[in-house]
Amino acid sequence: MIIHTVTFKTRHRNGSAGETDFLKAGKALGKLPMVRNFQCFRQVGRKSNFEFGFSMEFNSQFEYDAYNEHPEHLEFVETRWKKEVEDFLELDYVHYRIPQ
Repeated sequence: MIIHTVTFKTRHRNGSAGETDFLKAGKALGKLPMVRNFQCFRQVGRKSNFEFGFSMEFNSQFEYDAYNEHPEHLEFVETRWKKEVEDFLELDYVHYRIPQ
């Protein structure tokens, strides 16, 4: 399983209609057939300037690649993400067994 996360700061004013619309558009990606357990988070820690996070899971590398190449994901990135996100950090995880 791959856990895909992205934390970000939008260009929108906090609580604005633009911010809400952007988050709803991002949430729609969670309906793609290969996406599992989509979640949206508001960042509350004082050690980061990011505002939100998206998290989702994929059962395999194949599904993760299919998501990255999916037309709806590509359209979201081109028409919304690149214009409305000021800064972000993307991290992808697989489970790691710590040696004993």
